[in-house]
Amino acid sequence: MTAISTSPVVSMLDKCKSLCELRQIHALMIKTNLFNHNFTVSRLIAFCSLSGVSGGLDYAASVFPRIQHPNSFIFFALIKGFSDTPSPVESLILYSYMLSCLNYSNGVEFSVPSVLKACGKLLAFDEGRQIHGQVLKTLLWFDPFVGNSMLRMYIDFGEIELARRVFDRMPNRDVVSWNSMIAGYLKAGKIELAGGLFDEMPERDVVSCNAMIDGYGKCGRCDLAEKVFETMGDKDVVTWTSMISAYSQNGRPMKALDLFREMLSLGLKPDGPAIVSVLSAVADLGFVEEGKWLHAYLSMNKMESSSVFIGSALIDMYSKCGFIENAYLVFRSISHRRNIGDWNSMISGLAIHGLGQEAIDIFVDMESMDIEPNEITFLGLLSACSHGGLVEDGQFYFEAMQEKYKIAPMIQHYGCMIDLFGRAGRLEDALRVVQDMPFETDVLAWKAILSASLKHGDVEIGRSAALRAIELAPDDSSSYVLLSNIYAKAGRWDDVASIRLMMKQRGLKKIAGCSSMLVNGKVHEFLVGKELERSCSSQVLAKIDEAVSRLKVEGYKPDLSQILLDIEDEGKEKLLNLHSEKMAVAFGLIHINKTAPIHIVKNLRVCCDCHSFIKLVSKVYNRIIILRDQNRFHRFENGCCSCNEYW
Repeated sequence: MTAISTSPVVSMLDKCKSLCELRQIHALMIKTNLFNHNFTVSRLIAFCSLSGVSGGLDYAASVFPRIQHPNSFIFFALIKGFSDTPSPVESLILYSYMLSCLNYSNGVEFSVPSVLKACGKLLAFDEGRQIHGQVLKTLLWFDPFVGNSMLRMYIDFGEIELARRVFDRMPNRDVVSWNSMIAGYLKAGKIELAGGLFDEMPERDVVSCNAMIDGYGKCGRCDLAEKVFETMGDKDVVTWTSMISAYSQNGRPMKALDLFREMLSLGLKPDGPAIVSVLSAVADLGFVEEGKWLHAYLSMNKMESSSVFIGSALIDMYSKCGFIENAYLVFRSISHRRNIGDWNSMISGLAIHGLGQEAIDIFVDMESMDIEPNEITFLGLLSACSHGGLVEDGQFYFEAMQEKYKIAPMIQHYGCMIDLFGRAGRLEDALRVVQDMPFETDVLAWKAILSASLKHGDVEIGRSAALRAIELAPDDSSSYVLLSNIYAKAGRWDDVASIRLMMKQRGLKKIAGCSSMLVNGKVHEFLVGKELERSCSSQVLAKIDEAVSRLKVEGYKPDLSQILLDIEDEGKEKLLNLHSEKMAVAFGLIHINKTAPIHIVKNLRVCCDCHSFIKLVSKVYNRIIILRDQNRFHRFENGCCSCNEYW
């Protein structure tokens, strides 16, 4: 045996790097009669199955039938190798064959964790229960590695209560057992049970803390995630990434950005998920200066290709910050990768800028390169058609998605079609989509019809849509506000008063309009009804008055219909001047260099009067103003807007 184990042929396996070399070693084993020895053939099978050499596992499977008396180690290597594949059914077949060939006491137990893993992946509940029974009949039940594998199997099955019973009855639990059970609860959405178990843990490690930070973040409990984060002693990159992601996912982008900077200051190198989360936070903020700094950091540290998602996130960030040209440059630099996420991000970016035809052109390029579109591709494409007023193109691609690409529309696709027809004033067609779609209509679809009814002045359809939206989401104030605005535009002030009384009785408040901008590294917010700092208040209000005076010379007439209150015209004009986007524009005119664009992010849809006001400001003051509202981008230049009055 010593001579065989030290054979040069066996030692050559350690240096093998390809399937071609593997075949040569195998041939040499046959020629030198080493293939008939279980030790050498075990080494060959183990190397093929577990080394990661491309094609090695299939080669091992082809060699296996030629082995006259396979031992438990050969079975183990193959079962483990197949258990790590996406469809590990061969692991179960081999395990069954092994039981018929070998005694349970002859090393069979080493394959049990791998076959339990295979059962979990395959959702093979009955087979898993049988192996569970075998384990209970032997001393394997006292092996934490086997117990943990069984625990994870039931979690994979979605049988969280059975998993807990296994956990409670395990004779030997280690930190992996606790972490697995906590991860199972988090996966099942049982955050309270996960938190309770976490509090009971006799000894926590970084893995358990990271799992809880991630779980709390995903369920919107940033406060609890922060508590875990702050009480940790040792933190790894995953810890920081999980906390950054929690902030980014829960509408706290500035906190995500601040924490990322703190992470860098400590000398930690961020991973791909951290970068994607921070880029998402910058996209939410809409402040391109932060995004450009982050892009430069990625380039300097050669991290742009460290994750396939970073390119898509960069495109998304530049698009949502109003720099669609930069997004396109990033896209063209990586489009050769044929990653569907990059193409989807570019199409969606063009959509929010109202560049419908350009989005279609990207899709045509995609088809010419034989890149298969998916559901997200068509969401972006239909949205682009909707924002660009391309009704016929939208109908064409909605049909092509189903007939050519065999993609069944989701409720979001039907929502795009409702929006497409609604924006075009074809409310009856929008209602027909609602009636024909094979889903229960959600609140977003009814709100799309409600918004279209407000735009096109259809009181009855708007009222009907509002009532359905309120029924589905009674705590969403926007549906009440939209219906109130429809009544106000129609001069039905008694109905307006009735809606406002209903909101008051239900404890609902209208979301205040808020515009924000980044100037000299500081975020400035302008909120309707909120006093500005005394130092800048007089400046901003004086600038608005100056602008209104200059604009009236150019033909500007305040659109008093945008103030949906039953008050005198003079009062309406004063209220119009205090809209948040006007204050932001005035602040930008004062504090931003004349050669630089003024970037504004607004939380609600821009009103018609402010839209007309900003168009004329761009002409009279010779400024480029880029405004991102709730739905899309508006680029104002020389008295024109990129939306072409279609928004």
